[in-house]
Amino acid sequence: MNKENINTLGDLKKSGYKSRSIKDELRGNLKEKIKQNEVPFEGIHGYENTVIPELERAILSRHNINLLGLRGQAKTRLARLMVKLLDEWIPVVEGSEINDDPLKPISRYAKDLIQEKADDTPIAWLHREERFFEKLATPDVTVADLIGDVDPIKAANLRLSYADDRVIHFGMIPRANRSIFVINELPDLQARIQVALFNILQEGDIQIRGFKLRLPLDMQFVFTANPEDYTNRGSIVTPLKDRIGSQILTHYPESREIAKMITSQEAVLDEHQRNFVKVPEIARDLLEQISFEARDSEFIDHKSGVSARMSITAFENLLSTAERRAIKNGEDQTHLRFGDFLGVIPSITGKVELVYEGEQEGAAFVAQQLIGDAVKTMFSDYFPKIEKLTKPDETTPYDDLVEWFFENSGFELPDELTDAEYKEKLNSIEPLNKLIEKYQPGINKEDTYFLKEFLLWGLVEYKKLSKQRFSKGLQFKDLYGSYISGL
Repeated sequence: MNKENINTLGDLKKSGYKSRSIKDELRGNLKEKIKQNEVPFEGIHGYENTVIPELERAILSRHNINLLGLRGQAKTRLARLMVKLLDEWIPVVEGSEINDDPLKPISRYAKDLIQEKADDTPIAWLHREERFFEKLATPDVTVADLIGDVDPIKAANLRLSYADDRVIHFGMIPRANRSIFVINELPDLQARIQVALFNILQEGDIQIRGFKLRLPLDMQFVFTANPEDYTNRGSIVTPLKDRIGSQILTHYPESREIAKMITSQEAVLDEHQRNFVKVPEIARDLLEQISFEARDSEFIDHKSGVSARMSITAFENLLSTAERRAIKNGEDQTHLRFGDFLGVIPSITGKVELVYEGEQEGAAFVAQQLIGDAVKTMFSDYFPKIEKLTKPDETTPYDDLVEWFFENSGFELPDELTDAEYKEKLNSIEPLNKLIEKYQPGINKEDTYFLKEFLLWGLVEYKKLSKQRFSKGLQFKDLYGSYISGL
């Protein structure tokens, strides 16, 4: 339909335009995308066989939807992507506060205008991007905010009686007529405000200060909620839950590969950063493993969850740590080092809710513990597993390396070495070079140095070496040397 030539109600009728509700609109456009094998929710990874099919079924069923899941599970992102399923343009009565359909007007303003001007009623066109409304539920939200209230200034200016429904100032929901309306964190909404939504969802009428207006609003509601909220801060009142057609459970990425895709897509990096810092694949895996460890950690509140934003901001911090070091050293390019992971600690400490035991240990300690746990989990993917118990005369592949540290008083690895100095330092440990050659012979040469540090950290986690932080970097020692130093 060529909207350029449709400016009045008469033009609209001649064009053969047929109205349909927003739920029918979403349903019809989704059906077409499914027929054409198009992806309706682009950029969402890990939900292909779980959340997306359930969401599509809910849309096909014309349901209002509640997305239930922990923080950082793309609930709001999913709701925003539903906009792509709307028609690109829809006609509205020009000047209408509530996007009246010219063929099915519901407001007094639109009805009076059409009665006065008939086919000459002016038409405006509304783009789908303007048909998305979002409200964060907070305890201070009022019925007037969402539904509306009597406007005394309007009554005075128009010289209207308070008995006249034209004195009403519509709230966010009526103004979102024929749109997608999202209420985030629904349980945080006071119970009396939730009750005010009953009639809108079911009967299509609104009540404002004694006015009972029959306004059959045409809306697609999407609610989001965190299961934690049901017990800690509030709850969704039962009659409201009963009026929500589908409740869909979201979840965190189920594999490191999916998590890496999400982090790579969402991290805010410019082209210079991406080219300036070379990142080995093992570093990307390790970063995501930290989040997996956090979700199982005894120090972290599992009910609160660990947002995917933690990996995203940690990756940004990780690259910035390497970038800062290289800029200070006057280098045009650098490779990520394992020591750069200490730069992600601020991204971890602000993203996790600690239980009592975690609070006792401290957020920074917990963050370092998560990095260590991630190393321990991934260690056997690259090197022979280290058993907890070995016989006294049993040899291991790491004996020569441990002995090297025993014979050398302490190996220091400052944070801000130039790339040349850093490589020279690690190359000086001959048993380390031999282990890499034996167990990772095909690895990219530049990634070798990250793997060398990874091996040292792994031996620390398995209690074969000790590690200490000093003002400018890290010091690795054998366990006995560390014990004697302590004495």
